Amino acid sequence: MRRFFTGILTFSMLLTGCVNSSIRTQSRLEVIKSRDSLICGVSGKIPGFSFLNSNGSYQGLDVDICKAFAAAFLGNPNKVQFRPLTAPERFTAIRTGEIDLLSRNTTFNLSRDSSKGNGLIFAPIIFHDGQGLMVKKSSNLNSLYELAGKSICVGSGTTTEQNINDAFEEKSLPYTPIKYQDLNQVVAGYLQGRCAAMTSDRSQLAAARSGFRNPKAHIILDDVLSKEPLAPASAGGDQLLSDAMRWVIFALFTAEEKGITQSNINQKLEIAKNNPQMKPLRRFLGVEGDLGEKLGLPNDFVIKVISSTGNYGEMYNRHLGPNSKVPIPRGLNKIHNSGGLHFAPPFN
Repeated sequence: MRRFFTGILTFSMLLTGCVNSSIRTQSRLEVIKSRDSLICGVSGKIPGFSFLNSNGSYQGLDVDICKAFAAAFLGNPNKVQFRPLTAPERFTAIRTGEIDLLSRNTTFNLSRDSSKGNGLIFAPIIFHDGQGLMVKKSSNLNSLYELAGKSICVGSGTTTEQNINDAFEEKSLPYTPIKYQDLNQVVAGYLQGRCAAMTSDRSQLAAARSGFRNPKAHIILDDVLSKEPLAPASAGGDQLLSDAMRWVIFALFTAEEKGITQSNINQKLEIAKNNPQMKPLRRFLGVEGDLGEKLGLPNDFVIKVISSTGNYGEMYNRHLGPNSKVPIPRGLNKIHNSGGLHFAPPFN
């Protein structure tokens, strides 16, 4: 009898193992394809990154990243629903499935990346930034030390809040944080004189200043309080979606490195088709090989992306270049062969 029950137990365990091995959690990428629309979380309040224009359309670097994903996943950059989110809302929106992914000036750090933290998976960094401080020029304040004992406007629930506290605590300087839910409230508090300075990523300070009545009346101090590598993110445990996001970003970097632009992509495609010996270009553009299929995407996903948004450099220049409304020198955000930090692994 004992052998009989042992046999049944063993059979049951084997059967359970077989059933469990056949169960596969559906990737969010498959949900996006089935819905035929990408739901992308953005800020919507940061000129140059994501900003809602008076005509109801979103523009900015983060917005173009969403469009690049939509072009790769769905073949159409316009199949995006944008969800404006405050900093405290963004991770809950991913966790509850309200959005598919986040493209919202979010710092890539250990607490957010780890499974016991926010449990996110970050795509490659799209903007290397650092936290700074902005003051009114008339205040004659020139450094962090001169802000000792003063109030500083800051967004709550962000790494910004932690960084400013760390910076003042490390130097044993007292200060009073005036906390707000989003950047617009931080800016309003600062302009209304509720604080002597406002702090945020230096890119956000530049973006905010561009909308002031007199931008030249405000200066961004030289103090850089932190490293702020900004990157898109998705929910942890979904390799198919995270792989697809990762290689779309790498495609934007690689296209700039290869000199492939929105205007010459079709010409480059013809060159690839007519020259079988140009293996790297042919693989990159999907003329041969199955690199796209390995990501759950069409093999020509790179062509769809670059045709829709241009390469990374084109996107940067459109929203943050010298002729944009929010000019920010590229600096570390150049491609690696131009002295920057953006680098893509090989497409093979």
